[in-house]
Amino acid sequence: MNATCYTILGVMSGTSLDGVDFAYIKFTKEESWEYELLDCKTVAYEDNWVIRLREAVNTSNEELAQLDEDYTYYLSTLINTFIAQHPLKNLDAIASHGHTILHQPNQGFTLQIGNLPTIAKLCNQLVICDFRVEDVALGGQGAPLVPIGDELLFNNYGACLNIGGFANISFNQNGKRIAYDICATNCVLNSLTTQLGYDYDKDGKFAESGVVDLNVLNHLNNLPFYKQSYPKSLGLEWVQQNIFPILEEANLSIIDCIATYTEHMAQQLALVLKACNSITESNEILVTGGGAYNLYFMRRLEELSGLKITKAPSKIIEFKEALIFGFMGVLRLRNTINVLHSVTGASKDHCAGKVYSP
Repeated sequence: MNATCYTILGVMSGTSLDGVDFAYIKFTKEESWEYELLDCKTVAYEDNWVIRLREAVNTSNEELAQLDEDYTYYLSTLINTFIAQHPLKNLDAIASHGHTILHQPNQGFTLQIGNLPTIAKLCNQLVICDFRVEDVALGGQGAPLVPIGDELLFNNYGACLNIGGFANISFNQNGKRIAYDICATNCVLNSLTTQLGYDYDKDGKFAESGVVDLNVLNHLNNLPFYKQSYPKSLGLEWVQQNIFPILEEANLSIIDCIATYTEHMAQQLALVLKACNSITESNEILVTGGGAYNLYFMRRLEELSGLKITKAPSKIIEFKEALIFGFMGVLRLRNTINVLHSVTGASKDHCAGKVYSP
């Protein structure tokens, strides 16, 4: 097959609210897919946007509609600034995830803002976006979507573990790609550290200095979600209904809450890793997302799982999701499958993403 090349700008905003990730990538298709990460950057959210996005889950439909308009415009300004500051040549399209506000797939609903058709005209580019809604309409979870990239770009690993706002795992089992959310991670920790005046727990220093409350830990570990079989996914609504009430009722110091929740995360991820047969000495785990920088958490994960975990290069840790949403955009341009029903539980594999022309 003749090589086919695409240059794409992948745009991702995660539930940890650390900012918008931009990845400018060249994808080449020969016998298999290859990628080259040409440029990348994370643009931190302004304080007022962190507050608006964090509180959006509790707003009315009218307020959400206005937020969607405002955020679409705001996101377009960030995209245009990135394009102006970086010499992007022959850009085929922008592939943008938007920002998840509501995720209730069991009720047939998911909402990512910043995906209005006006974004194409505001950016004067072809834009592919809103990747999750079709999967939910087909009876799927609408998440995780990144495993298509794990299957086609990172299949030399025994498993791919992403630790962002939520942790999810992806691996190949009996010739099928399996993936699911494990637990809430940085969306909880970051909400706790902000109460101390910090954006995140750098190197896990707060967690390491705190005391783990075993009663609270057991309460967290016994949440019904962890006993559910996959496919399954999590949203901020679940965190508000299940995690925060446990931590608030415990009456612990913030430091001890961080220590207890970090241990909960490590235990839940370790259980999943130990049960994953695809991980061997020759098939390492690819760990990405901001949680990979939490040294104390990663040490506890190694101790509890009994596995040696090698961190990915920093650009892959930080920009893998933006890269893969860019790749999903390429697959959408080619009208080929970019969502796997073995992962999401949808009725079929499909090609997702709305395409808007300027």
